[in-house]
Parts: sequence; C-alpha cells; structure tokens
Amino acid sequence: MPHHIDPDRETFGAFRRMEDASPVHMLNLVRFRDQAAYPDGRSCTGEEAYAAYGRESAPIFKAAGGRIAWSGDFKLMLIGPADEHWDRCFIAEYPSSDAFVQMVKNPDYQKAVIHRQAAVADSRLIRLSPLPAGNTFAG
Repeated sequence: MPHHIDPDRETFGAFRRMEDASPVHMLNLVRFRDQAAYPDGRSCTGEEAYAAYGRESAPIFKAAGGRIAWSGDFKLMLIGPADEHWDRCFIAEYPSSDAFVQMVKNPDYQKAVIHRQAAVADSRLIRLSPLPAGNTFAG
C-alpha cells in the first residue's frame, strides 16, 4: 500500500494553477510512525517529531494568515477501510491558495518540514473551498 507524505510535483502544480483569492481549507489526516525516521538517525517518536514540526512551523503558518479552523480526535472509521486510522485530524485555513504556496516555499518552513517527513507514516491533504454552514446535507 503506498504511503503519502508529500505532494508530487504534478499535483502541487495543479494546486498552484487553481489560484483563487478566496479562503482555502486544507483537511489534514495524519498517521504517525512509531519511531521517527530522520535521515541523520536521531531518535524520537513520530508524535514527538510532529510536535517539533508544529513548534517550528507555527510562526510561518501564522505569518501566512493561517489558522486551525477545526480539529478533532479520530474515533472510528464508519465508512471506509476498517484498518485506516488517523492520529491527527484538522482543517487548516489559509486566506488564499497563494498564502499556502508562499508558506511552503518559505526557507524556514522548508527546514521545519523535515520533522513532518520524519514523523508521518501516511497522510491525506485535501484542498477544500469553504461553504456556508447549513442545516441539511444537500447544502
């Protein structure tokens, strides 16, 4: 089963071509490695490495206008692969797609993302366009 850690060039290019001045929501589903896999061999858990990523990337995320719009604890896969679980589930909001692109291209973010790469066993990052909240499933 393939593991998804970073976007490939083609998909990131498609994201960049979707330039939009409206807010962007990014659904993040993250599963940690038991032990982080740093290229230099340092030892810590995946959760500890992800915490380092959070600490180091927070100022860049905030400077890009980012905020966490929603977060929650994974409890049960009701529809989907029964063996799939996630350690972190959240939606990050950015003021625009350009704000997200500028964040990931920031040299300090590039340094921080090493912790994410070491921490993550598998993930999903899904771009969403926020819609008004409502009272029905059909919107």
